[in-house]
Amino acid sequence: MPKRIAAFGEVMMRLQVPGYETLAQGDTLKYSFSGTGVNVASALSRYGHAGSLVTRLPDNPLGDAASAFLRKLGIDTARVLRGGKYVGMYFLENGFGVRPSRVTYSNRLESSFNTAPEGTYDFAEIADGVDAVHFCGITLAMNDGVRAHMKSFAEAVKRRGGMVIFDCNYRPSLWGEGGYAKAKPHYEAMLRLADIVMMNEKDAMLTLGMTTARQEREDQLAQLIPAVAESYGISAIAGTHRQIHGDNSHSLRGFLYKGERFVFSDRLTFSVYDRIGAGDAFASGIIHGELEGFAPERTVRFAAAAGMLAHTVPGDTPMATEAEILRAMEQSAAGDVER
Repeated sequence: MPKRIAAFGEVMMRLQVPGYETLAQGDTLKYSFSGTGVNVASALSRYGHAGSLVTRLPDNPLGDAASAFLRKLGIDTARVLRGGKYVGMYFLENGFGVRPSRVTYSNRLESSFNTAPEGTYDFAEIADGVDAVHFCGITLAMNDGVRAHMKSFAEAVKRRGGMVIFDCNYRPSLWGEGGYAKAKPHYEAMLRLADIVMMNEKDAMLTLGMTTARQEREDQLAQLIPAVAESYGISAIAGTHRQIHGDNSHSLRGFLYKGERFVFSDRLTFSVYDRIGAGDAFASGIIHGELEGFAPERTVRFAAAAGMLAHTVPGDTPMATEAEILRAMEQSAAGDVER
């Protein structure tokens, strides 16, 4: 049965340099609208759920354009409020080969979403109409006002028996110098409220300050993730391990820790057209599997295939339907993906 999922987060304007040019080389930019919450709500809508966004946009033509873009993505905009003056922006330069892609944020702290005062949202009313709510660490990085909104919203959903989903999504450029220490108490507060979490062993070590003597990533994962789940009372933790190859292809392997055991997807290797937003596609796959009651093995395979397909389309937002992802899973099983 379709579920009602709300995502809480900022709508950002993405300004992309064409092709593989840098900002210094290019003289045109293509704009669209995105954000972690946008990506997750849209993906879940494509899977047949009712995905909505809880956010604030400026009451001007820019806000109108963003709202129209959200509707085109299948997102319910009934809870998109208007106020403030600005939309946050980021500039994207596509990497190639050894040169990584680069994101430069602009005007974040003055955006309508990040300046929304206390009392802007009626979280009790919103929580009555949703089965689950999604938050991410990018939103958590903004300011104390936004963090207070997140905590209030999560608590309201928990009181009504709903599910809280938190994607760690740590961004060093947003937290600044000494960012891990600043972030830790806020991450801990969200983890205590969360039922499903997206993170890996690096998040446990860097953001939570956990230690391990193990050297291999999967050994670190095996030690740290169960400890996080037990410490914070989290029912499911999922994430990915990625390898980047010199021929512009990537390999991705997903994991899901649930019921005190790990399950892994196959390692999928594929060419990359646009990497931004692929992590949100994986997260959406995990959420869909959990909401639909998939077996853990099926959930992580579905999520990994969703992440793979997200690399093949331009823009942040995952565009694959459930049927397309299931088809990709079958091709993977037949050996058509790993080359």
